[in-house]
Amino acid sequence: MTIDKFGQRTMKIAFTTSDRVHINAHFGSAQEIDVYEISDSGYQFLETLQFEGDLKQDGNEDKITPKLDALVDCTIVYVTAIGGSAAARLIKKGVTPIKAQSEAEEIANILNKLVQTLKGNPPPWLRKALQPKTKSFEDELEEEATV
Repeated sequence: MTIDKFGQRTMKIAFTTSDRVHINAHFGSAQEIDVYEISDSGYQFLETLQFEGDLKQDGNEDKITPKLDALVDCTIVYVTAIGGSAAARLIKKGVTPIKAQSEAEEIANILNKLVQTLKGNPPPWLRKALQPKTKSFEDELEEEATV
């Protein structure tokens, strides 16, 4: 979550999609992830992240590293499915994965519901997701090692 120039709380939300309308892709095999910025006054599309290569659901953990790195600024990522280790790695980076109810669930519907939720009293899981990300001791060590 960040504060924009108007003092409004904003956050980035991502969706695994193959048609840019529905949440209809597995996290590991998604070739496209759409990113939106959302606040209690509305939302706007930011970008489509594109991923290439062999993304089949085969347990290859290396394929998710570029996705984890690309989503580090997001608060939530909606998926149709996600492996346990990928979910754990997202959570460690401060990104909350949420499973869509079905592949027919539309991105716009989720965004509209989130805007309405932000206007009121967000549920505990969303309040937690909105908390500023803090670096873990491991993350700080990792950063020092790359400098």
